[in-house]
Parts: sequence; structure tokens; C-alpha cells
Amino acid sequence: MDEATDTIELALFPLNTVLFPGQVLPLHIFEDRYRLMVRRCLADELPFGVVLIKQGEEVGAEAEPYSVGTLARIIESTHLPNGTMNIITVGIERFHIRRLIHDQPYLRGEVETLPLAEQGDTDALVALADGVRERVALYIKLIAEAAGLEIKIDQMPDLPQQIGYLAAITMQIDNREKQELLVSPSLAAILGRARTLLNRENALLTWMAGSKAWPEQAQFGPSGTLLPN
Repeated sequence: MDEATDTIELALFPLNTVLFPGQVLPLHIFEDRYRLMVRRCLADELPFGVVLIKQGEEVGAEAEPYSVGTLARIIESTHLPNGTMNIITVGIERFHIRRLIHDQPYLRGEVETLPLAEQGDTDALVALADGVRERVALYIKLIAEAAGLEIKIDQMPDLPQQIGYLAAITMQIDNREKQELLVSPSLAAILGRARTLLNRENALLTWMAGSKAWPEQAQFGPSGTLLPN
């Protein structure tokens, strides 16, 4: 694993989702413990950590999280009359949990930021990213056709890291596979794994379209929209 830096104590929010750096994640905050957590984060202008649940549930008893998650910064918040909140967050960077802290109604952790390892052959990395970009564009096209939607892609990102995380965010795959992408030690590893997964997903989507295996009204999330996970 790449060298980690910057050890901090952080509020943790275990969820049934994987957040990646650069990803926007809207959340409805209704449990008392997380309303308290969000209020404190807003007051102190602090991020919190989004971690995938390894065992347990989002609501109720404390869940056991995976050890790698992503810092989430609150960029917009709305307080509702019933005391709940709607917030919009964006992923900042990865972190690794060194130890869990159980001193608040919500889970906290001592964490260290987890930057990607230094890259080697830049030309090879760019070529790998270009291949992933093409596969992401095809994936979006196939998903849109299956859902009866028309999606116009005006511009794809140029930077290899942006392409790698875009692929991870876009794919409608199991959370455990997304977690494997998140913990990748290097950008080359993320891109390589994303390419393999996109090859699999695109082959499956192409076969399903050709064999008429789609449901009459295929949907991907509310109102036919793509979901983060």
C-alpha cells in the first residue's frame, strides 16, 4: 500500500455506498446521531468520512465499516422543518482507518490520508487512461440505450486520475467491487481494474441488447437515472 500521510481524528458515516474523490453524494440526514455529526461538521467546517459498511445496517446499531473510505466535504446543506437535513457532499481524498473511536453517539476514527502511489511510465499510463475513457463512453451509451434514454457526452475528462475515478463512479456494479477499486494502491491499478470491469460489463450489455434480454422498461435508479452505486 502506498505511503500514507496526515493522521487526523474524523467523524465516520458508514453507508451502503462507496464514495470516490471528486464524486458528488447527496444525503438525507434523519438519525439524531448523524444530525449531531453534521451540525458539528458544519459549525467547525470539517469533513467527515464515508465508509462502506462491511457488516451491519445503515440505520440502528453501529455498523462495522471497511478500513478505507473517502473524506466528504459538505458543499450545501438544507435544514428541514422536521429537524432533518439534506446535504450535498463531494469526495476529497482517500483515507485509511488506523483505529475506531467510540466516544460519541456516532462512530469516529483515527485515520491517515491515503494518496495514490507515485506513477511510473507516464506514456503507458496515458495510453491506459485513453482506453478506459473509450470504454466508459461505450458503457454510458449502452446503459442509455437499455433505459431508453438519450445521453449526450459533451466532454470526457483528460487527466488519467479523473478518468479512473469516473469509471469507478459510473459503473453499476457491486459495492465490493467498487471498494476494491477504491483501495487500489496506484492509479495504474485503478485504471487496469476499471478496464477489466468495463470489458465485462460492456460485453454483458451488448449481449443483453442483442438477445433482447432487457426488461420492457429497464431502469437504473429513480426515474431511469444512473445511480452512484
